[in-house]
Amino acid sequence: EAAAQEARNSGTSWYAAVFLLVNAALGAGLLNFPQAFDRAGGLAVALSVQAVLLLFVVGSLLVLGGCAERTGGFESYQRTVGLACGGRLGALCSFLVALYCYGSCVAFLVIVGDFSDRVFASWYGTDYCLYWYMRRDVVTVLVAVVLVLPLCFSGTIDFLKYPSALGVFAGLYLVGLVVAEYYTGHHPPAQTRASPESAETVLSVVPVICFGYQCHVSSVPIYGCLAKRSAFPRVVLVGVSLAAGLYTLTGVYGYRTFGRGVAGDVLELYDASRPTVLVAVVAMAAKVVATYPILLFCGRMAVDDLYSGRPGGGAPSARAGGKLRRRLVISSAWFCTTLGLACLVPSIGPVIRTIGSLAALFIFLFPGLCLVWMAGRTWTRLGMAVAWVALGTFVFGQVLTASLLEAVLGTGPAAELQLCRVPRLTRLV
Repeated sequence: EAAAQEARNSGTSWYAAVFLLVNAALGAGLLNFPQAFDRAGGLAVALSVQAVLLLFVVGSLLVLGGCAERTGGFESYQRTVGLACGGRLGALCSFLVALYCYGSCVAFLVIVGDFSDRVFASWYGTDYCLYWYMRRDVVTVLVAVVLVLPLCFSGTIDFLKYPSALGVFAGLYLVGLVVAEYYTGHHPPAQTRASPESAETVLSVVPVICFGYQCHVSSVPIYGCLAKRSAFPRVVLVGVSLAAGLYTLTGVYGYRTFGRGVAGDVLELYDASRPTVLVAVVAMAAKVVATYPILLFCGRMAVDDLYSGRPGGGAPSARAGGKLRRRLVISSAWFCTTLGLACLVPSIGPVIRTIGSLAALFIFLFPGLCLVWMAGRTWTRLGMAVAWVALGTFVFGQVLTASLLEAVLGTGPAAELQLCRVPRLTRLV
């Protein structure tokens, strides 16, 4: 008992855990929020939808912390779910966590390519991609190998609290830039929406918001690393409040600056030849570098649980040996394949809308199932838990169906900006 207490006292402080939580929440969604506000039908509708979802975001984080404490599944989100809900649901959760984290890692590396396009288009002109060393795939590979790969083999998530602090400050700078540009950027008056086009358009922004605030997969290992786990509610409230403030400011001011012409990546609409914008691009690239290893850590845990036969938290199978070797193999394969896909995918929009539906499961469905297990015979809590699960199932089905229809029918937002414009004759040559 004394050894356990000593290990706990040497864990992560609550304010360092806040950095981890906020860094897990802030990501590609920060760049996409202004367009989400437009699709929702304006500021009033978007802020109302966000406020409702935030109640579930905070509630599910607290449920997961309580469930992890009762089950002892501090290592990962899926292990907590497996211990509370059974091995089969734990295996399903492991698969979905791995799929979500994998898609998110691809999206973050695509953003690196977007940023390189923005910088080179501003500094060298629209024919920059004629030079091989300015091509987005070359830059993406270089940045990923030099800056991201060394952080991908950490055995515990608390090691990432140092790059996480850098990621949070990068998000703060981007928000400051968006707000300052609204007042000093001399942009023409923007036309905004006063109401949504339909109920479907309101629901279509749910995956973006869920993707933005989805820090639940990382929350369980963060909870396990805390020196004082009783401080977890404080971590949740401070972390979610900070993330909500950053997302709201970016969404409101980005949308008011560009209106209905806002792009899926708001940073692409600014001129990167200006030093303030260039710093924002570099800062967000650094934020991507800080976030990718956290997602890889959670995804690697999910794959490892499936391989070793422990998604439900039971006894390790005979294949559970060689943990270090598996960590190296999974991390290397994960990094190489996500990097390869990122060099092929031209836009993050469809990726965000699809994996955002999976984020709804981690916010609604699985925490609701954990709440059912924790409720016991208390009928009031049981009814609330069942309603939580039903809502999560509905949101997931509706959002995933709408996202797939948009991808197939081409009814989603306009295509991303084409920053490289090479004359056709040049391309033929």
